[in-house]
Amino acid sequence: MNSPIIGAPEDGVTEQIQSPPPIIYSLGIDLSLTGTGVTSIGTDGIKSELIKSSGKRGDSLADRDWRLRVLMNRILLHADMLSTESVVVIEQPAYSQTAGSHHDRSGLWWLIVHELISADYRVVEVSPSSLKKYATGKGNAAKDAVLAAVVKRYPHADVTDNNVADSLVLAAMGARHLEHPIEESLPVSHGEALTKVRWAA
Repeated sequence: MNSPIIGAPEDGVTEQIQSPPPIIYSLGIDLSLTGTGVTSIGTDGIKSELIKSSGKRGDSLADRDWRLRVLMNRILLHADMLSTESVVVIEQPAYSQTAGSHHDRSGLWWLIVHELISADYRVVEVSPSSLKKYATGKGNAAKDAVLAAVVKRYPHADVTDNNVADSLVLAAMGARHLEHPIEESLPVSHGEALTKVRWAA
């Protein structure tokens, strides 16, 4: 008679084998007060979300502060699965733009960056021109041209918004830098955008 196996499940009981949590290589963030695009690239593929928010002209300082902090918390939920090996790639503010509540948008940018750095995550900023060059090969491409290029190059990704498209490009740049590219090939002119990024901490 065989001895019972120690720790074996009882008859009729199916042992649940938990799958390991996904590994996130790169997280791309394209900040906006009205619709922030966030994309993660990892062992579970490409995951994107458009995080929407709205405010009113004449909102009090308390209202504006509350809106930024709610946005920050929703965005940072995507950082839960990051590791010390991951990289967060965020679009650099377009310093030439002064419309559209740029002061509040800058505040949100620094809130996000501060929290990520304080949690010891590796954060890298990418200029708008480098993002566009990686996507289209041209650093002065229009936003819709970037969207069209992203939809064509990543047909398996769910991209219906400019900001989500931008966040996917940012995440793809980070993934390629970490040697986990999601593109089978990339034109040299596009890849040159990576050389313009300060990857060191």
